[in-house]
Amino acid sequence: MISLSEYRNQWFGNIRGDLLAGVVVALALIPEAIAFSIIAGVDPRVGLYASFSIAVLIAFVGGRPGMISAATAATAVLMITLVRDHGLEYLLAATVLAGLIQIGAGLLKLGRFMRYVSKSVMTGFVNALAILIFMAQLTELDLSVPGITWLTYALVAVGLVIIYLLPRLTTAIPSPLVTIVVLTALVWFTGWDVRTVGDMGALPDTLPVFLIPDIPLNLTTLLIILPYSLAVAIVGLLESLMTQNIVDDLTDTKSSRDQECVGQGIANTATGFIGGMAGCAMIGQSIINVKSGGRGRLSSFAAGVALLIMVVGLGGLVAIIPMAALVAIMFMVAIGTFSWSSLGNLKTHPRSSSVVMIATVFTVVYTHNLAIGVLVGVMLSGIFFAAKIAQLFRIRSSLSQDGRTRTYLVEGQLFYGSAEDFAEAFDFKEAVEKVVIDVTGAHIWDISSVQALDMAILKFRRDGAEVELIGMNEASETLVDRLAIHDKPGALDKLMSH
Repeated sequence: MISLSEYRNQWFGNIRGDLLAGVVVALALIPEAIAFSIIAGVDPRVGLYASFSIAVLIAFVGGRPGMISAATAATAVLMITLVRDHGLEYLLAATVLAGLIQIGAGLLKLGRFMRYVSKSVMTGFVNALAILIFMAQLTELDLSVPGITWLTYALVAVGLVIIYLLPRLTTAIPSPLVTIVVLTALVWFTGWDVRTVGDMGALPDTLPVFLIPDIPLNLTTLLIILPYSLAVAIVGLLESLMTQNIVDDLTDTKSSRDQECVGQGIANTATGFIGGMAGCAMIGQSIINVKSGGRGRLSSFAAGVALLIMVVGLGGLVAIIPMAALVAIMFMVAIGTFSWSSLGNLKTHPRSSSVVMIATVFTVVYTHNLAIGVLVGVMLSGIFFAAKIAQLFRIRSSLSQDGRTRTYLVEGQLFYGSAEDFAEAFDFKEAVEKVVIDVTGAHIWDISSVQALDMAILKFRRDGAEVELIGMNEASETLVDRLAIHDKPGALDKLMSH
């Protein structure tokens, strides 16, 4: 739990930088929120209200200052079928339930499981998001779409020049904000016919109001929305916690994962009651915020408030912002997000790490589902780790001078990945009176290793040898005492019947 002084500093320790960054983020949020609403099959105001609500609420209750949360594509794509089959009211109810699930995950401290996501998976996740962000902008460069011409390409190029060259002259004003102002003014004064934010959809002209989703409160409704809510909750937390790690690295600070889970849940639950769709942390907007100077909670709050002011009070001005300006900013995000060093590391990093990273990228890009990509990466990491640990396992044996006792010295980790090597290391045909299995340098982990140990002991006893098991540490002994059957009546028959 953070102290009051630290919490206050997270709000007011970087006022100027947070306010300016918040405005830049708000401008970039508008077309994305509209686009995500279209993806989900709902009115643009659903995504815009959600982005306002989530950004403001997460500023107060989130665990990562400076991270931006709003409506996202990752959650929007999960709601398509629900909206199509049951309508907007069920989407709002699913959003509320997803938030409650996330609150529960935070209270149960499930955020700690992020430690099992390897660096290779994280890198693959980041690279995949960069690719998805880049690909999402290509629709604004499609010359077959009305309003998109070669002039659009020229404006994007000018925007990129401003974004990358202005910081060499001054960092007093964020270069993305200057890009938006300059390109908007250029298009307005010249009267060029290019796509603008207004072409993405109608902007809301009223403030959001509290409402309760108009659905039947019964078990049937719960069974309809529960699968969608679970998917949204899981994907939302995955993207949020991974983005949190990235912002932690960018700012060289630490933050609370469990508080972030609870914060995301509170934000989503409340958003469902004002007509907004579910959302989560946004890696692209978070990077824009950090690179524009945003560090504290005020930046997220400012982004949400500025978004609402722009779309409701200044909708006419926002509508004339050329999409080329926002495309240039998102290209900057994609370039800055991608881990370019990971390409060079393919030659030097272990092959297994590279395979995990590439598989994560490919799966996320192919499925457009972050959860599936991360799951594939984590599973591959586990398989490669188990294979690597199994290679460190070995057994040496020695025969006593009188030739009556054979001692097997077991070293390493005895688990399902090394159980077969363990079983094959014994010579059951050797005629000795006594066998000593010394596991002083080993650790017994699971039921597979216990069964392999049972089988070895029982086979030696079946052939008339006395077997002594020595050197177990406390944890191994507890597991063996609970699961092993080699000292129980009829043990060999029971084991062979499995």
